[in-house]
Amino acid sequence: MHSLPDGFRALVIGATGALGTAFGDLLQADPRCAGVWRLGRQTAVRLDFADETSVAEAAVALRQEAPFHLVLVTTGVLHLPGVQPEKRLADLSLSAMEEVFRINTFGPALVLRHFAPLLDRQRSVLAVLSAKVGSLGDNRLGGWYSYRASKAALNMMVKTASIEMRRTHPGAVLVALHPGTVKSALSRPFRGDEIGRPPVEAATAMLSALDGLRAEDSGSFVAYDGQRLPW
Repeated sequence: MHSLPDGFRALVIGATGALGTAFGDLLQADPRCAGVWRLGRQTAVRLDFADETSVAEAAVALRQEAPFHLVLVTTGVLHLPGVQPEKRLADLSLSAMEEVFRINTFGPALVLRHFAPLLDRQRSVLAVLSAKVGSLGDNRLGGWYSYRASKAALNMMVKTASIEMRRTHPGAVLVALHPGTVKSALSRPFRGDEIGRPPVEAATAMLSALDGLRAEDSGSFVAYDGQRLPW
């Protein structure tokens, strides 16, 4: 991350997942990084999207470590026990939609609320993992209703937050980031182990893409290779 200042401070949310672990380890090994803070449901400073208070309390606990130059939200869900991506309208369920939106949209939105103010004002990046299937303009196959919609809503949260943050943090870049297919629990039922990239390889590519972003790119929808994706 050569675009960040020497001694930059990084925060990984969802740090125990495949990508979260890879991001944390890569940043920990970066000699220019002064510290990596890792948050999740089982970490010392707890953050759980099922508990709104935990998000606020985690931000308060880390306020003394701010400003952060890099914040990565690596959480996301495509399937759960008893919940699979819907192929038809007839498959829609309120309880399943609520759970998918809680993890993919509402939780990251709370992170934006509580952690975006902790970004460095001069140069910082906050990226949330989105998905290309959340693009309205790129939706040609249909299906996967809740996952698509939750990621599209997440993209709007990031875009809207970027406009507000520009007023107080002109050097902060907020982006929705498409990781591509990665070998992980999320992709495994969908041939992820066959067609996906190893988490470290995917995380390395995404860090490189983020490194190339500038203040004017805030509010973008970016792929792991730096390509801009349609909303």
